[in-house]
Amino acid sequence: MFSMNRLILLIVGCSIYSVSALADIVKPALVEITVTQERRIQVEVRASIEALLTGINARYKNTKDAPNAEKYDDFRQMSSQQLLRAFSHFKHTFLNSISLKTTDDVVLLTMDVVEIPPTGYTKVPRISVIKLSGYLPASADQLQWYYPAIFGDNAVRVKQVDEDERRWYWSQWQWLRNDEASKSFSLTEIVARQSTVETMGAYSLFGFKHIVPNGLDHILFILGLFLLSSHWRALLWQVTMFTVAHTITLGLAMNNIVQLPAAVVEPLIALSIAYVGIENLYVKKLRQRRLILVFIFGLLHGLGFAEVLSGFGLPDDDFVIALISFNVGVEFGQLFVLLMAYALFRFGFKTQQHYRRCIVIPGSVVISFIGGYWFLERLQLF
Repeated sequence: MFSMNRLILLIVGCSIYSVSALADIVKPALVEITVTQERRIQVEVRASIEALLTGINARYKNTKDAPNAEKYDDFRQMSSQQLLRAFSHFKHTFLNSISLKTTDDVVLLTMDVVEIPPTGYTKVPRISVIKLSGYLPASADQLQWYYPAIFGDNAVRVKQVDEDERRWYWSQWQWLRNDEASKSFSLTEIVARQSTVETMGAYSLFGFKHIVPNGLDHILFILGLFLLSSHWRALLWQVTMFTVAHTITLGLAMNNIVQLPAAVVEPLIALSIAYVGIENLYVKKLRQRRLILVFIFGLLHGLGFAEVLSGFGLPDDDFVIALISFNVGVEFGQLFVLLMAYALFRFGFKTQQHYRRCIVIPGSVVISFIGGYWFLERLQLF
């Protein structure tokens, strides 16, 4: 009975992950504000224009739950020019809804450029760039940014440019939710460079959160590795190969050396999940071929990590430290998944055969089914 309860827990958990991972979630907007010595303001807002036009924001865990989900999907199918024309009617609403304030004044912003990517792979929401500009009053000594909740959550940081010294300084990110304005960014002094410890902490946490709870693809893949063999030696070999591989492609992708479109990467990641689940059904111990395949699959997952990290951005002055810290966070996330799996499913079985019959086989079937479904879904076959 105890084993059956754990089996039910595994199946229910994987099912929940399946539903969540298929959900189309509106990501927070990323806002970067640049202040030059001439008091010129440049604002770049990276967001989903389709979501802006339909009012679909963070309160919807799945865009399909929104009352105007059909219109949202129609916008996602539009070409860049078609969507740009649709957004032109929304321009004034957008400008009147956001605000950039100094201590005593509101900075008048104008919309310079709207960059919309091609339709491309509609299973991954496209992120457009809205570029705004304006000028600060001579007396301005601080800035406060506001982006309304109707547009979704957002993260903002300020870049101060010292053109004489050919240097620039980024503030830390401020993550804003619940219709809150940012805390004031000081303009009376150069924004303090984030310390190495702060950079390591921020990017390690981001890497961990990308696995737990947000990296549902990667969680299932790690569980597939765990189910082949829960002995730490076999697990260590597999996780090491996976880690080395995704570290390689993550570094290459973030340096723009290797690039693959999401339309290729996302279905193949799903296929890797399905494969490890299927192989677990007829392979009972770790073999060299498995390690080679895990390495290849790790290369694919690294490209997936790069897509997420590129949206968040890496500091120019601490690029290597931030990249390594993100990887460290990912590894801690993977280790957390393995420890939880070990605690939930490995203890209480008298024989290896009993464990394989009650946990490995049904768990692998569920994982392979979910991976296969994601593969077909990401190929846009339904």
